[in-house]
Amino acid sequence: MSEEYVVPREFREIVFTNGVFDILHKGHIELLKYCYDIGKSTVVVGINSDESTKRLKGEDRPVNSQDVRKRNLEQIPYVDRVIIFEEDTPYELIKELEPYCIVKGGDYEPDDVVGKDIAPVYIVPTVEGYSTTKIIEEMSQ
Repeated sequence: MSEEYVVPREFREIVFTNGVFDILHKGHIELLKYCYDIGKSTVVVGINSDESTKRLKGEDRPVNSQDVRKRNLEQIPYVDRVIIFEEDTPYELIKELEPYCIVKGGDYEPDDVVGKDIAPVYIVPTVEGYSTTKIIEEMSQ
């Protein structure tokens, strides 16, 4: 009786996604689950550093520090590795990782995704009613 050999996740092809992931919500979880479900892949999440988040989102962001955001993402069972990047886009990180594919949420068009010249892009539909910006707006009312 032989068992199928299972390649450890760290040696599988990489599925990459990125973002700020400031306040985790259902939309984020669905995106990460999609990344995980693509196949026998290692899911790597790139997150913007605190400084790049401020440049992109404004001085009042992020709500949670990069260390907290990284730690929160690492607790999600669909995520294998989290990497903080300092640049405004993860292009250099994508070049270094050479992922099998890049996954982004439905608020993106494939032609607008950074790294589309390196790996194919998959777009996951957004979960209606969930966004970090909306959560922050509702909290400040």
